[in-house]
Amino acid sequence: MRIHHNYAACRFLLSAPDIRSLPTDEGIEIAFAGRSNAGKSSALNTLTNQKNLARTSKTPGRTQLINLFHVAENCRLVDLPGYGYAEVPQEVKRKWQRALGEYLQKRNSLKGLVILMDIRHPLKELDQQIIFWAVDAGLPILILLTKADKLSNGAAKAQLNTVREASLAFQGDVQVEIFSSLKKISVDKLKNKLDQWFSEE
Repeated sequence: MRIHHNYAACRFLLSAPDIRSLPTDEGIEIAFAGRSNAGKSSALNTLTNQKNLARTSKTPGRTQLINLFHVAENCRLVDLPGYGYAEVPQEVKRKWQRALGEYLQKRNSLKGLVILMDIRHPLKELDQQIIFWAVDAGLPILILLTKADKLSNGAAKAQLNTVREASLAFQGDVQVEIFSSLKKISVDKLKNKLDQWFSEE
């Protein structure tokens, strides 16, 4: 049975520096991942209708912590640190990529992954790496092509088709949608997908 969650009631739970600091591995977690400038915080704020739930920083890549949000009993949203931002030292990047891979592959309560990509620069190397990890772990994926308001409708649709076609190569459960926090494009599709994943127990 699908439960429709009230994402506006979502509240901050805790920040963890690595997966060892996460709460007990039970219930259902759905994670949001994306490059530092993909608009992840804006998407979370739009989803929950809260201006500051996920802080949108002027300097991408500031959040090097895993942030957890309570949606309902045993249901959590997880905001993973933005990846691929140039100003983070190589060693930090490597350490974080290891932690990310570990979280995606070993966290049993993780039931779905939302990957955000700027519609103008999708499927970069790290995006692909994360999709491979997730498919390998048997996770369903929703790719949101963010900032769709920056393109004309025609250009956005063309880009959507290109990414949908490219995503077939991953041979996993990968859905691709265009998204705009500004114009609230596909917010309903995101909520429906989250409700579906949260109901699959």
